[in-house]
Amino acid sequence: MSEQQQGRLYGVGLGPGDPSLMTVRAVEVIAEADVIAYHSARHGRSIARSIAERYLRPGHIEERLVYPVTTETTDHPGGYRGAMEEFYAEASARLAAHLDAGRTVAVLAEGDPLFYGSYMHMHKRLADRYPTEVIPGVTSVSAAAARLGTPLVEGEEVLTVLPGTLPEEELTARLASADAAAVMKLGRTFPTVRRALERSGRLADARYVERATMGAERTAPLAEVDPGTVPYFSVAVLPSRVGAVTTAGAADPVAGDGSTDGTDTPEAACPGEVVVVGLGPAGPLWLTPEARGELAAAEELVGYTTYLDRVPVRPGQRRHASDNKVEAERAEFALELARRGRRVAVVSSGDPGVFAMATAVLEAASEDPYREVPVRVLPGMTAAHAAAARAGAPLGHDYAVVSLSDRLKPWEVIAERLRAAAAADLVLALYNPGSRSRVWQVGKARELLLEHRAPDTPVVLGRDVGGPGERVRVVRLADLDPAQVDMRTILLVGSSQTRTVRRGDGTEIVWTPRRYPED
Repeated sequence: MSEQQQGRLYGVGLGPGDPSLMTVRAVEVIAEADVIAYHSARHGRSIARSIAERYLRPGHIEERLVYPVTTETTDHPGGYRGAMEEFYAEASARLAAHLDAGRTVAVLAEGDPLFYGSYMHMHKRLADRYPTEVIPGVTSVSAAAARLGTPLVEGEEVLTVLPGTLPEEELTARLASADAAAVMKLGRTFPTVRRALERSGRLADARYVERATMGAERTAPLAEVDPGTVPYFSVAVLPSRVGAVTTAGAADPVAGDGSTDGTDTPEAACPGEVVVVGLGPAGPLWLTPEARGELAAAEELVGYTTYLDRVPVRPGQRRHASDNKVEAERAEFALELARRGRRVAVVSSGDPGVFAMATAVLEAASEDPYREVPVRVLPGMTAAHAAAARAGAPLGHDYAVVSLSDRLKPWEVIAERLRAAAAADLVLALYNPGSRSRVWQVGKARELLLEHRAPDTPVVLGRDVGGPGERVRVVRLADLDPAQVDMRTILLVGSSQTRTVRRGDGTEIVWTPRRYPED
């Protein structure tokens, strides 16, 4: 059959419910169609049909596509999925019969046809066989934002749309990291969605919209909604963070970054909070969803300039950058901001509890006047783990972590610990191996380790792992050159059991067996 003899398929978006929100094109297509198809549950009522009803005419052929199952159980041998697949195949066959007869078919869809809509199942089965046009419609997400009267996303923010049917853990992680979000398909999933919002720290910001633009519309703070009253046609919304960041005291920061002196700032009636955030070794791919969410929610960002530059700039946030040798001052500055009611994120590379800012903040928070300031620490991917993953699995057995920096402890202590770890045959992860002012420690450490390790012991040199200048190499311990090591490098020194293997593709991997010889 030629295309001229075939009917034409339309997926018609009707908008969120108010018939006046239908597009002119949607009205035209419905008026010209021979067949009007719409989905419904077994009770026969169709929201889509009710939206378009004023535009239907007596001459229309109506095809009611009745779901065999919605939320109830089924005895279909293929279960719910099998029952639905069989239904979609049968429904598309019915529509194909009309199209083959040369009739124009308009499939009605609430919202937008290709946005969580049932029409898409017809589209996937028919669009490659018949001329097809999709008429977009206003989505329920757009309608919900309009009814709330608040921006959904602004500037560089990213909107995340989630089905409430996701597992709670997945919802929690995605909500924690989202700038703005909409959660669809509530109804029975509402208790799970609410718990996920609470666990992600976003419940206070969440809004609820039920039947947006319809007669029974309802909006409310989501935390106040009774789960037993929530229908399927409702949306949870986390609106734009821009402008939502608390601005009280924003013009009166405490002294510390040279912006203002803050001498007239009154202490807050309620303290803020300090969250020490691990950024991972480099780049956004190493950032956890929880850390991403806390960085977005912070009013004040505090950190070493290089690390702070890795955090996206957001309107409404204040950034306080400083040198990498003023950890104690930076910690006290952050705590003072929080004591005056601000929500502060202190950024730290890698994991903040591994040779990083968590210790400095907690040390200061253990003394007056900061004992009452809430402090949380969020973990991050460590440099050791990142470098190990790039090399293979050198940390596959027991290992020790030692910093070679003698800025905060005597070299004699470092040497003693290196000897002890080497004598115990532990793999070693060596942090802070060298800098412009510390050039001899790597060579001395190599000499100490060679007293206990064979010259051909593999050493992984991981530099800028995860960053644009990443380089990971494996050398023999005897060939370790201090000139090739700087502060952006981490060293992983193997044990007597660590192996290097060249695989079939030519890559060299390093691994330490999990089993240790009994003798």
